[in-house]
This record gives sequence, C-alpha cells and structure tokens, in this order.
Amino acid sequence: MTHSEPAGTAVHSAERLTGITIFGCEPDEAALFQELSARFGITPIITAAPVSEATVDLVTGACISVGHKTRVTNPTLRALGRAGVRYISTRSIGCNHIDVKYAERLGITVGNVTYSPDSVADYTVMLMLMAIRNVRSILRRTDAHDYRLEPIRGRELRDLTVGVVGTGRIGTAVIDRLQGFGCQVVAYDKRLRVPLENVLPHSDIVTLHTPLTAETRHLLNRRRIEQLKPGAYVINTGRGALLDTSALIDALESGRLGGAALDVLEGEEGIFYADRRNEPVDSELLLRLQRLPNVLISPHTAYYTDHALRDTVENSIVNCLNFGSREHHG
Repeated sequence: MTHSEPAGTAVHSAERLTGITIFGCEPDEAALFQELSARFGITPIITAAPVSEATVDLVTGACISVGHKTRVTNPTLRALGRAGVRYISTRSIGCNHIDVKYAERLGITVGNVTYSPDSVADYTVMLMLMAIRNVRSILRRTDAHDYRLEPIRGRELRDLTVGVVGTGRIGTAVIDRLQGFGCQVVAYDKRLRVPLENVLPHSDIVTLHTPLTAETRHLLNRRRIEQLKPGAYVINTGRGALLDTSALIDALESGRLGGAALDVLEGEEGIFYADRRNEPVDSELLLRLQRLPNVLISPHTAYYTDHALRDTVENSIVNCLNFGSREHHG
C-alpha cells in the first residue's frame, strides 16, 4: 500500500538507515538531496540514471528513491527485491509508474510523497485563463507578426461555472483560488453525494484532479463528454488517462467544445520529458491535438516549481527514514 508522511516526523539515526540510493536525479534535485541528507545525517548515493536491472548494483540499503518519469518494470522490482530493497519512495503523488501490488508481493513497500499543492493549483488556474482568452492562438499570431485581434472574444471567469472533479489537496487549492475570481464552483468527489452527471451539464470549465485508478480511468468518457455544455473547456493537470482523449478530440474537432488545456496525456511516456525536435512523434492523439488552435499542451510540468521540489526531496528522505525506524524497532 502506498503511503506518505509529513516532513519532520523522522528521528535522525544512522543506525536505522544505512543509506539511500537516489535514482533518476536531476541536477537541482541532486543538490537538494546533498543538502538535506546532510541535515538528516545520511550519505546518499545519487545517480541521474533511472532505476533498472542495469543499475540495481548501485543499491546499498533497504530503501531507494525513484523519479516518476520512467516506469519501474516488474523485472526491475524483482532485481531490487533480490538486492535487499524493501522500500521504494517515489518522488511523486501518483504511483502509476510502479506496479504497487506486485511490489507488495515481493515484500517491497511503495511510498509516495506529498508536496505543496500550490504548484499544480496555480498552473491549473493559469491554464483556465489561457484557454478562455484564446492565448495559444493570440501568441501564434503575434509570433508571426500578425497583430490583429482574434475574431472570437475571450470570456471572463466571473461569468462562468467551473466544475472541479476531485477535492483532495490540489482540487481544494484550485477551489480556493477560484473564489477570488468570483466564478461559480461546483465540485465532484466520490466521497460527496453529488453524481458527476449533475456537475458536467452545468460547467463551462471542467478541471480534473482525482487520482488515476482502475475506477477513474476514462472518468471523463465519451458519454460524459457529450453531457458537457456546448463550448465548454476541459482542463487536465491530473493524469492523462482520466480522460478519453480520442472522444475529447472528436468533440473538439466537431466544434462542440470551446477548447482544452492538457498538462498530462494518455501515452505521454517516452514523449514528454524528451527532446523530440529531430525525431518523429509517434502519438497520433498528440499530433491531432496540437493541430487544433484551441488546445494547449504542456509536458507534465504543473508540479515543476522550486518549492514543490524541496517538499518532494525532503519527504522522500523522511519516508525512507521512517521506514528504517519502523524496521529497526521491529
């Protein structure tokens, strides 16, 4: 089972944790891991290489930290188990890149981290504003030295109703921000006794913030997309598969929807986070979306702030320390 624990709850004791190997580490992450590991009294092994069967020999203890950009395959999990790994802290809220149940069968616990929801919430509201003001089309015109006004005027948030799907930490932070714009907010969460079908027809904007599970895959499916108001906008900074992308594209190409802003996408693995300027992009869904002037695409970057990074690194270390403490006390 995944779990995360708040920073500051660990007791610093080297005898409880002999070391952490940090895989898939970016340079700014590495600097923070060095700084914060010293504070906690541990010496990490840090590598830019993602965890794989080829890099398992870097493991020195029972705990490792991994990034979310590369899938941790089941053969890699087996190799980690043989190397003595019993805890994986993923530097992400979601664990969709790890088969958590399979890891559990191998005796490996997977823990996620929490970080300030403000990074994703800020970005989500920015995407809403960009979508309803036709910013992509405006910037493309301006870059081409066409300074005429758009033929379609933008809209103001205060005149719109926003449907927030998922009211966890990020969804709640989005709702808090929207209060200042004076718009109407309706919310859906499986814990609330309000069917999603009651939210969609009233929403000018729908924004997705629920975790991706087998139950929520394609939560916004073709039938539910058809329930959206004509001219509605879809925002997704959660997980790509919350949305039936093919159905969304059909609704956009037909002109039924006003637009979309997507920071996550089905099939983004192997495309997002890579330089593909000189390589073909083998995702027809992505290419179709990028041809539409009313669609904004960004490469899973909503979380990408300095504040969120510090939270992520610290909580990844704390998760490992707390696991080591529990093991020590048996």
